[in-house]
Amino acid sequence: MANVSIDDQKRNILTKRLLKKSNFINVGAGYHDCLMRNIYFVGTAGSGKSTLVAAFKRWLDDNGIDAITLNLDPGTDRLAYDADIDIREWISLGEVMEEYSLGPNGAQIVAADLMAMNINKLTAVFDGYKSKYALIDTPGQLELFAFRRSSNMIVDALGKEKSMIAYLSDPILCKSPNGFVSSMMLSALVQFRLQLPMINLLSKIDTLSEEESERMMDWFENPDTLYGDFLDEDSDPQTVIGMELFKALENTGVFGGIRGVSAEEEIGLEEIYASAQLAFFGGEDADRD
Repeated sequence: MANVSIDDQKRNILTKRLLKKSNFINVGAGYHDCLMRNIYFVGTAGSGKSTLVAAFKRWLDDNGIDAITLNLDPGTDRLAYDADIDIREWISLGEVMEEYSLGPNGAQIVAADLMAMNINKLTAVFDGYKSKYALIDTPGQLELFAFRRSSNMIVDALGKEKSMIAYLSDPILCKSPNGFVSSMMLSALVQFRLQLPMINLLSKIDTLSEEESERMMDWFENPDTLYGDFLDEDSDPQTVIGMELFKALENTGVFGGIRGVSAEEEIGLEEIYASAQLAFFGGEDADRD
């Protein structure tokens, strides 16, 4: 089992690099240490949110950093961790389907709105915890969390000023230039909708060859390389649209840094932690002596 670790000197280098290259909005620098910070794990279905929450929780436990887990997916059948707070205690997808005569997709939409209606119950439990971090696992259907008003209400209720996003890009989607740009567009839309600091993560890198992972990292950190690979593609309508999306994304400044992570091999977990320190404390390690 591989575990990536960096010493204090390397952590400082990472922090300086993030300050220079990432698209963070440092809304939390100097925030009082007694407040629990929220990390929302967001991504498309199958991107590995739940397993990464479980792996990161174990890493925090092993390093003596107190954290809780919160599941916001009412439709999940199984979690990779024991949720300290679980939305399924108040909302059952099966009951929603039965009560409103809906299929699974329609019930997910209604359940997303019911979460907002039950927000007082959720916050009453949430506010009782005094941990350092809350690791928040969002619904598998990205659009339910990113594009409905109910999610903004939840983020506001749990404390927008002390929250950030860990966005997971599925490597299966990112293997081609068109797929990669599509994933980056979704990432940019999530940040645009929620207006939170964000770290981009390439998940499940243990499933990629070294060549594949290096190419995807290079696409994100060196947009000219991605543009060159677009030029090498056949000029079909999809590629033409992909190139236009690439130009739009480049103009908004979303490129700059992505971290490879693996819940299975416990790779990149300390980089997530370092990024949280940057977002909340300007790079200072507030949780360690």
